[in-house]
Amino acid sequence: MISRYTHLVSEEYLNMVAGKKSVLFVCTHNAFRSQIAEGYLRATFGDQYEAYSAGTEPSSLDSRAVLVMSEIGIDITGQKSKPLLEFFDRDIDIAVTVCDGASGACPMVPGAGVVFHQAFPTPGECDPKDPACLAHLREIRDSITGWIDKTFA
Repeated sequence: MISRYTHLVSEEYLNMVAGKKSVLFVCTHNAFRSQIAEGYLRATFGDQYEAYSAGTEPSSLDSRAVLVMSEIGIDITGQKSKPLLEFFDRDIDIAVTVCDGASGACPMVPGAGVVFHQAFPTPGECDPKDPACLAHLREIRDSITGWIDKTFA
């Protein structure tokens, strides 16, 4: 297993893995950031990647993630929060920790060919009815989707 803390998955590594690659996004609660990443990668690059997400301390899918993803036409209502342990017996090509908590809790992901870290801001405990909160949540979504576009396209 290769462990790197970087912002981009190298094109060289992506070319080394034949066929459809599996990508696991890991966050502490697997509620917001990793769910957005899973849904976006699946919707946008599903012909090239199998997208998954998990949490070191899973909770439940954050309704605010569902809201901001629906704004860009992606339905993630069928996704659920899953424990990282669920993926330890699977071969995962690429694991990406998307928050500092998950990166600290699991700098290595058993079964992953390579582990990358790309932190995104926390959504916090805000109400999306508040325009400032909704703008913050959209910024996080856009950061994640923009990073995925640059990294996995």
